[in-house]
Amino acid sequence: MAEKMVDRVLRIMKNPSNIRNIAICAHIDHGKTTFSDHLLAGAGMMSKEDAGKALKLDFHTDEQERGITIDTAAVSMVHTFEDGEYLINLLDTPGHVDFGGEVTRAMRAADGAIVLIDAVEGIMPQTETVLRQALKELVKPTLFINKVDRLIKELQLTPEKMQERFVKIISNVNKLIMEIAPKGYGEKWQVSVQEGSVCFGSAFHKWALSLAYMKKKGISFKDVIEAYKEEGKYQELTDKAPVHEVVLDMVVRHLPNPLDSQPYRIPKIWQGDLESAEGKSLVKCDSSGPVFFGITKIVIDPQAGEISAGRLFSGTMKKGSDAYLNRMKQSTRIQQIFIYNGAKREIVDNVPAGNFIGVAGVKSYVGETITEGPTEPFEEITHIFEPVVTKAIEAKKPSDLPKLIEVLRMVGKEDPTVKIEINEETGEHLMHGMGELHLEVIENRIKSEKGVEVQSSPPIVVYRETITKKSPEVMGKTPNKHNHLFFVVEPLEDAVYQAIKSGKIREGRIKKKDLELRDAFVEAGIDSKTALKVKDIYKGNVFMDATRGQVHIGEVIEMILDMFEDIMRSGPLAKEPCTKVKVLLTDMKLHEDAIHRGPAQMYPAVREGMRGAMMHSGPMMLEPLQILQLEAPADYLGDLSKLISNKRGQLLDVQQEGNTITVRAKMPVGEMFGWISALRSATGGRGVSSVVDQLFQRLPEELQQRIIKQLRDRKGLTDAMVGA
Repeated sequence: MAEKMVDRVLRIMKNPSNIRNIAICAHIDHGKTTFSDHLLAGAGMMSKEDAGKALKLDFHTDEQERGITIDTAAVSMVHTFEDGEYLINLLDTPGHVDFGGEVTRAMRAADGAIVLIDAVEGIMPQTETVLRQALKELVKPTLFINKVDRLIKELQLTPEKMQERFVKIISNVNKLIMEIAPKGYGEKWQVSVQEGSVCFGSAFHKWALSLAYMKKKGISFKDVIEAYKEEGKYQELTDKAPVHEVVLDMVVRHLPNPLDSQPYRIPKIWQGDLESAEGKSLVKCDSSGPVFFGITKIVIDPQAGEISAGRLFSGTMKKGSDAYLNRMKQSTRIQQIFIYNGAKREIVDNVPAGNFIGVAGVKSYVGETITEGPTEPFEEITHIFEPVVTKAIEAKKPSDLPKLIEVLRMVGKEDPTVKIEINEETGEHLMHGMGELHLEVIENRIKSEKGVEVQSSPPIVVYRETITKKSPEVMGKTPNKHNHLFFVVEPLEDAVYQAIKSGKIREGRIKKKDLELRDAFVEAGIDSKTALKVKDIYKGNVFMDATRGQVHIGEVIEMILDMFEDIMRSGPLAKEPCTKVKVLLTDMKLHEDAIHRGPAQMYPAVREGMRGAMMHSGPMMLEPLQILQLEAPADYLGDLSKLISNKRGQLLDVQQEGNTITVRAKMPVGEMFGWISALRSATGGRGVSSVVDQLFQRLPEELQQRIIKQLRDRKGLTDAMVGA
């Protein structure tokens, strides 16, 4: 009797050298989910007839209705290569920018990526974004150029022109890798046709080719073109070079196994002692070492409850074993363990290091590190974009309010890029998301999957607060008058902010001397002595301890940092998040007796001093803007320019190739509600829009006070509740 797939997976997963943890990523509509279907079909996990139609990894109803991937789906499958069996743990990620947080989280669990690019469209904005997300986590890329049939049927390219198109795409990808990859990896991870880390083909027609395969099967570019001259003749290509075989051969050859990847990935994502027993086990991917499991996704299942999925980097996870949640500082127990087959989960007793798994019985958050006892957790998973759109949401029936609050907490767990804010003072419930579509999907799922009828406000822009100049030294004193703290705030240097945004300077509290972090600050123009004063980097803001010889600072510093982070989440003008603020603790006078400097005393003193300093440093509002790439027929350039201008946008660049123009524009998010409809109207339905980047800029002076008043009114804030 043939061995079941689950048994094959369980057998191979014990050999980490034969494991490949990979993510498939692409710009929207480049054919990624169809491609995934054919990989599954090739592995015998679905019928070949259904592949490309079933879209097996888009198992949510809203994904099928909208025709886009929204959630990362996981599947474990087996691929035979050169008489060996390999376990492919595959993560299919979304292509739409609104769901890019799913890509960011998936990359923590992966070691390699297949970057898929449409042969006609080439590199698009989200292609660059997914490459950036992969390389930030030291995930090695390979390249699949899809929809080659379009070059033949639509553009009617000659073999020479096809090759030119491929060379251009590969060259542009390699240029991006050189620009984005951390030092030492740009050159090492260049994709190459000659080396076999590039394939091309048609996922829709189920074929792919690499240079090695072309040589092996005696296939030329001319043969590819000939295959499309007669109806259905391309089937010969499908038979000779099936897409799953060619691509997964490339994966096995060119993407690393956990034994090869963890020695360079672990120092990037874990700041613990690499020479400790834990550190050595992590680097070696040792299944007999201590358990280290990083949660990258949470799903609330109606039957099984909360499922935490992620990567097991060390040890063997066992059913019924005790575990510890390091960020929550709680003990728990592993009730069940799963391996994945898309929407289907298979229950297993234990899984060794190097695999992607799910566990039940754990109630935690994405980014949590599960171990056997307290230890240094993995670095937080931070998405490259921030939420810029908000909706107020409320239950239609007052009796559903408790259920809504619970559902919103669940939503925040399942998708950490959705920030949930429950204002108990005003009764307002807010969802902050990446865009209109993002919040629309979440709202629909609350109704359809969570069973709560809700109504929501029109979309609201999420602003930022910042400062424009250095403040004088401002004192904050504790209510008992026994402690005094002195603060200065000033604008954070642009170079430091950009280094934080790019990931060169990682966010988080600094608990020990960190020479790598110091060097990153020095590279950004901060002298090494000043760099060592940094104690916290939080959401694009920096806290420094500039005091000298304070005996008791170790006892109160965590409370000071707690309040620093609280103020950065809720600024003094309108309780919007802060950005590009540097806070210096310059001096402090503390009571000798610890009983007089507890949280009830320290928190108000820090709030008074820090907010007071910010109000003396030219506080102002920033509005979110997006850099958009727009494509349309050249005839519509005038209409596009007018549309951009009418929405307070700025035209940055115009390129023309043939009859198509590519426009880059900077647009205020507040002017972009209903943007897709406006774009279609201006371009006769032929315009396409993609987000390239996100930034915050000063809100025009004439809008500052009006927006601040609107925000305060909406939040029910009085003058006494804001400012110092």
